[in-house]
Formats: sequence, structure tokens, C-alpha cells
Amino acid sequence: MKQFISFVKKEFFHIFRDRRTMLILLGMPIVQIILFGFAITTEVKNTQIAIFDLSKDISTQRITEQLQASEYFTVTEVLNNPDDIDRVFKEGKVNLVVVFGENFSDNLLHTGEASVQLITDATDPNQASMLSGYATSIVTSYQQELMQEYKVPFQIIPEIRMLYNPQLKSAYNFVPGVMGLILMLICAMMTSIAIVREKELGTMEVLLASPIKPIYIILAKMVPYFTLSFVNLSTILLLSVFVLQVPVAGSLFWLTIVSILFIMVALALGLLVSTIVDTQVAAMLVSGMGFMMPVMLLSGMIFPIESMPAVLQWFSDIIPAKWYVSSVRKLMIEGVDVVFVLKEMIILLVMAIFLIVISLKKFKTRLT
Repeated sequence: MKQFISFVKKEFFHIFRDRRTMLILLGMPIVQIILFGFAITTEVKNTQIAIFDLSKDISTQRITEQLQASEYFTVTEVLNNPDDIDRVFKEGKVNLVVVFGENFSDNLLHTGEASVQLITDATDPNQASMLSGYATSIVTSYQQELMQEYKVPFQIIPEIRMLYNPQLKSAYNFVPGVMGLILMLICAMMTSIAIVREKELGTMEVLLASPIKPIYIILAKMVPYFTLSFVNLSTILLLSVFVLQVPVAGSLFWLTIVSILFIMVALALGLLVSTIVDTQVAAMLVSGMGFMMPVMLLSGMIFPIESMPAVLQWFSDIIPAKWYVSSVRKLMIEGVDVVFVLKEMIILLVMAIFLIVISLKKFKTRLT
């Protein structure tokens, strides 16, 4: 029995000595429960909307106030020109535009009917349906208030218009997210495991002792995964267009450029992981759990970011996949010009340069 207890103590000491493994074992569950608890939600809250009011009467003002007062919407734009509707959607400033026609209140009081147009961004069909449903319920609530006040059967008819995806195909939503997830896993996880495997087997030192410069050895490890990622990108696009019927509405050239930037970021992350861990298991845990969960939960791939707590919204800004998924949706689904994705491209470029410099410098310090 004493021998058994001694072996148990030895195993505990062995685990406790590896601080990185302890951090993964004890820290990862905390991170996961926080992410799953706060990020996974089917509710839509604090969605940014715009108001285009040609009437500007008491009825439209009261409906606007009720929209603003609800937990679902935040009025961030008041438009004065119909051309601004397309602009705010392309810039990603709003997900819903409420349009009131002229003489809204007069039509309602004299004819008993009036209409309000609800224009939504249907690149995420589930979110678009929920937003239009919430807005319709608020309009219906105001209609009931008028009926109780005037004892007249008023009727406000919401006219729903879905932009970019009028058929509400779910493929329009998940294709950009799947692109980001696949490229991240292939580049980051596979690159880190491939390099750590050499370190774990002791062959990396042999390679570094060869006449080839260390930087060339590292780049040689990364190039195959860059090539595979590019092949996967082409496969996804071909399947999306010809099988899932999701057209590339924008520029294929700029979509490819954005994807290359994202691949560079993912490769640099994989290289960074390989400098932190020494075993393939640890590399798989860090790359798989550490990257896959944030991509799925905090990139806007599945759940709307604006519905999350402010802390998670700020944290999502450092997730490269958030900017990639956003730019793919704009270029591929919305078909916008490249000027509307310059912000995402600049952020990805800065991330790529920063991570590549830090990762290569740190890797060289550890292995030489």
C-alpha cells in the first residue's frame, strides 16, 4: 500500500511540475464555461438599427421610442436619404433599417391602415428572421395601444425585405464561418503539431545543425500547410457555388487576398503555439480548444456578437476569425466593393505582421 501511495504522489508531483499542463487542465474549463455560458445565446439584444422617417409625426416618433426602449434594439443611425440605407448595410453599421413612409400618422388615422418597411441584412437568416419578428411585435404593440385609445380597429402592416439573401438560405450564413474555422484549424493546429513533433522526437536540433538557416527550416514546415489551405479554400468556394448555390457576389480576387492574409495569421499562431509547448498533445489542446472555441463562439460565425456581454465583445476584437468572417460575408455574400472591407484587411495585415515577427523571434530564441 505504501508503494502504491508513493507512486500516486510521484504522479501528482510529475503533473504539478508541468505548469503549462496544469494551466490547460485547470484553466481551460473555466474559460469554456464562461464562453459557453455567455456567448451561446439564441436571443438578439442591443442590435444596432437605423430609422428612415419621411413622416416625422407623433406615431413614428412613438414607435421609434419603443424600439429604442426595448432590450433588442439600439437606434444608432437616423437616415435622411434613401441612398444611405444601402450604405449603412455595406459598412456594417446596422442590421435593420425601419422605414416610415410619408404621412404615416395621417394615413393611419384617416384610413385605419399604414405600412412600415423592415429591411434586414439576411446574410444571417436566423438573425434576420428574429430581428424582423421582434420589430413586428413592437409595431403590433403600438397598434394595440392605438386601438385601446381610439376604440378604432387600426392596422399597421409591416413589409419585410431581406437583403442579400431573400430566400433565407442557411448556407449563406455558415459558409463564411466554415471557411474561417477550417483555415484556422489546418494552419494553426497542424503547423504547431508538425513543428512540436520534430522537437519532441529530437530531430529539430538535427535539422537546425544542418547548413540550412533555421528560418528556412521553419518556413519549409509552413509552406505545405499554406498550400493545403489554399487548396481547401478553392474546394470550399467551388462547392459553395456549384453545390450549395452560394454565389461569389463580389470580387474573387479580393476574397483570395483576404483569405491569404488570414492564412498568414493562422500560420503565425501555429508557430507561436509551437514555441510555447513541447508536446504534441499540448499543442493539440492549445490549438484545438484554444482556437476552435473562440472561432466558433466569438467570431460571429454562429452567435451574434452584439448580444454578448461587453467584455466578450471587446475580446472578440482580437479574434482574427471575426474580421475574416465579416470580410468574407461582405465580399462573397453582399458583393460590396473592396473599400468596405479595408478596415478588416488592415487589421488582419497588422495581426499577421505582429504575430509573424513575434513568433519567429521567439522560436529562434528557443532553438538556437
